[in-house]
Amino acid sequence: MNLSSLKPAKGSTHNSKRVGRGQGSGKGGTSTRGHKGAQSRSGYSRKIGFEGGQMPLQRRIPKRGFKNINRKEYAVLNLAMIQHYADKYKVKEIDLNFLKENNIIKNSEIVKVLGNGELTIKVKVTAHAISATAQAQIEKAGGSFTKI
Repeated sequence: MNLSSLKPAKGSTHNSKRVGRGQGSGKGGTSTRGHKGAQSRSGYSRKIGFEGGQMPLQRRIPKRGFKNINRKEYAVLNLAMIQHYADKYKVKEIDLNFLKENNIIKNSEIVKVLGNGELTIKVKVTAHAISATAQAQIEKAGGSFTKI
């Protein structure tokens, strides 16, 4: 073995011609980048959505809708889930501490009780908000709701 017979390992090289290694290589001079312009310079990176100076698609399409900055995002707690948790954990009171301890809600979330499902047991519920149907069903079952 000598230095003239060394070859890279099979599969380790991907390019058959190295660019920018002089005129004799056939890929010298501009190194396949063309003449002038941003793409010929080193350090060039194209912005996402750039279309060569044409107005990009995300700016051509009209803006739609409205985003309310004062919107409150509630964590929903349905009556069916209240029934489930009351049966599973054998509790008569469901409040924020109970929900946080059992990883049902996160610390920062605000909770709204909704009337989806049936409630058959007497339970005391504490939350930030409630729908009219949910309140009616809780009181019909003999329970109560406390707003925070």
